[in-house]
Amino acid sequence: MTAHLQDLEVHLPDRPGALADLGQALGRAGVSLEGGGVFTHDGRAIAHYLVDNGSIALRAATEAALGTAAVRDVVMTRLDQETPGQLGALARLLGDAGVNVLVQYSDHTGNLVLIVAEEHVKACRDVVGRWENR
Repeated sequence: MTAHLQDLEVHLPDRPGALADLGQALGRAGVSLEGGGVFTHDGRAIAHYLVDNGSIALRAATEAALGTAAVRDVVMTRLDQETPGQLGALARLLGDAGVNVLVQYSDHTGNLVLIVAEEHVKACRDVVGRWENR
């Protein structure tokens, strides 16, 4: 796995087998999923997966013609799982810095994965850097 992980977002069609189609397309392309999942809201399914080769993942998802697909850079950090309130504390710092978190999930090893608007990435990285060095 490379050090530069990215988030693959795919808007899946509302039909049985759509997730299987995505998983198989990514598998055929040799894309390993390092975290993420599928979230449904108002009848729309959106997949967010952490991948180690965003361009290959995007090409595989696009060629599968399942729906709109995009790749974004992520910001990752660790929370102390033994201390309640860690997510709230970090999210407050991000909010106070004007960073709007679009998507949050965990990778397979327990790292917090944050996806923010492109214009907020630098501020997000700054806040996370301070969080990690406190």
